[in-house]
Amino acid sequence: MSVFKDREKESEFWEKNFDAAWRKGKSANVSFARNLSETLNIRLDPDTLTHVKKEARKKGLGPTQLIRMWIMEKMNGTTVSTVT
Repeated sequence: MSVFKDREKESEFWEKNFDAAWRKGKSANVSFARNLSETLNIRLDPDTLTHVKKEARKKGLGPTQLIRMWIMEKMNGTTVSTVT
C-alpha cells in the first residue's frame, strides 16, 4: 500500500527528493549463494509456450518461475498461492 494518493503525487515527491534519499542510503555487503540448483532445459511447442507465458503473466511471474512452481506443487502434492 502506497502512502501516496496517486502516481502524480509520488512522482512529484521523488523528483524533488531522490538525490537526498540516494545520498542518505547506506551501502551493504551482499553475498550470494552459488550452485543451489541445476539447470534443466525443456522444449515446448510454440502454442504451449505462449499459454505458459500468458498464465505466468496473470500471476505476476516469469514462465520459468511458474513451471518451477508447478513442478514443486506436483512433487509436494500442494498448491502454492501467489499474490495476484
